[in-house]
Amino acid sequence: MTTITSTRYRAARERSSLPWGRWGVRTVALTYLTVMLILPLAVIIQYGFQDGLGGIWNAINQPVARHALWLTLWTAAVMALINAVMGTLTAYVLVRYSFPGKALLNGVVDLPFAIPTLVTGVTLVVLYGPQSAIGAWLENELGWRIIFAPPGIIIALLFVAFPFVVRTVQPVLESLDRDQEEAAATLGAGAWTIFRRVTLPPLLMPLISGTLLSFARAIGEFGAIVIVAGNIPRRSQTAAVYVFGQVEAGYPDIASAVSIVMLAIAFGLVLLVDYLQPRRGKPAAEEAQ
Repeated sequence: MTTITSTRYRAARERSSLPWGRWGVRTVALTYLTVMLILPLAVIIQYGFQDGLGGIWNAINQPVARHALWLTLWTAAVMALINAVMGTLTAYVLVRYSFPGKALLNGVVDLPFAIPTLVTGVTLVVLYGPQSAIGAWLENELGWRIIFAPPGIIIALLFVAFPFVVRTVQPVLESLDRDQEEAAATLGAGAWTIFRRVTLPPLLMPLISGTLLSFARAIGEFGAIVIVAGNIPRRSQTAAVYVFGQVEAGYPDIASAVSIVMLAIAFGLVLLVDYLQPRRGKPAAEEAQ
């Protein structure tokens, strides 16, 4: 019986190690990657660099383009900071507390991945628009204009990018051994001290990774922003909406140049996240040992 099993095992290994099998899988994967990712990026780079670096500089140095890029970056940064705090808090509640509806709330966290961003924009306009009770009260009583203004952009980005921090922090938090937290509590440490000195250090790398991913996601957001912020140059026009306007106006070279800048920022953040990911969970694993 053992001989038959060994023979079958060797035959299976020989079949799986056939050169055409290995190269066939690689060819299919690389072809798909090339068609879906590399070719579109190559076209953007070709259009963007057709006038050299000077052309890219001239495209992004125009007042409207410069304002759009700056608005995109600072609203995405504000959103990422808020998301870092609230995403960590949400993950902590989902992991450490039991309450009715917990499973439903855990599913709702992923809802922004499923809802079209255009629907998100329409929802926020209905909720915070000047025609709504909340939007009218905020604008008339407090002077806060939400829709067609930076606050609306930040709220839309918060909705779209909310799951990133939660889903990167939550698994690490679930894997933490609570013995050290209980020991710290026994020694008289307060809840905030325990969280800051015992719980937070292992979560730091996942928190940074999730925050950077949410920032990178926010840079290219279009669907919700075009509804909430509109297309008002030098006021509420983000980089993605500006690129869309340039394509519609028949200037694909300018649109490609600005897209290259956005792509470079997002790709740099993704590379940074990939660099940090191997370090994720190490402190937690070491503490668990």
